[in-house]
Amino acid sequence: MGIQERKERERERRRQQIIVAAKRVFSDKGFNKATMEDIAKEAELSPGTLYLYFKNKDELYASLSLRILHYLYIRLEHLNNDEKLEYQSRLDALKDAMYDVYQFDPMILINMFHLQSSETLRNLTPELLAEIKRLSRESLSEMAKLFKEGIKHKVYIDAHPNALADIVWALFSGVVLWETSKKVINDDKDYLKDTLETAFDIFCRGIRK
Repeated sequence: MGIQERKERERERRRQQIIVAAKRVFSDKGFNKATMEDIAKEAELSPGTLYLYFKNKDELYASLSLRILHYLYIRLEHLNNDEKLEYQSRLDALKDAMYDVYQFDPMILINMFHLQSSETLRNLTPELLAEIKRLSRESLSEMAKLFKEGIKHKVYIDAHPNALADIVWALFSGVVLWETSKKVINDDKDYLKDTLETAFDIFCRGIRK
């Protein structure tokens, strides 16, 4: 292994160390109360070291979304590549995949939804913003591919695949955010899975032929 490669590996290891610490701090304190100093202390690094990797708290916060976007893309790609899965069953598989994405990291997913509708995106480096956009676009493209194939095989109604993918994403994010907000008022029971089941069932009934 050359010197440059070792430096790159060390840089990536340190970057992941910071991201793991940030996740803990954001989870404990929330985004508004968390500071770069808190994250540096959790990562056992100097605040100055954090700024070598992330220009501000917004960028560090947004970087957490990359992990879950990667996972979303992998799940959808796997679903589309499963030749044994019948087209009639793919919507159920999509519903399960989306819930798995939620379970993969609920806090980061919720933060990502808030990020999409905030001014934070304006404060990111062009490179990070481009990566978030690329992963989001590729994930929605994989979802649209599922609908395109279903329409082609006359399993689903003839609608624009991209529109159907957008509707599923809006449905998913809306249910997750609404059920999360309800838990602030009443934490007795988590209705997220039941509500997602119902929402997907209504959607699936509407697009199946």
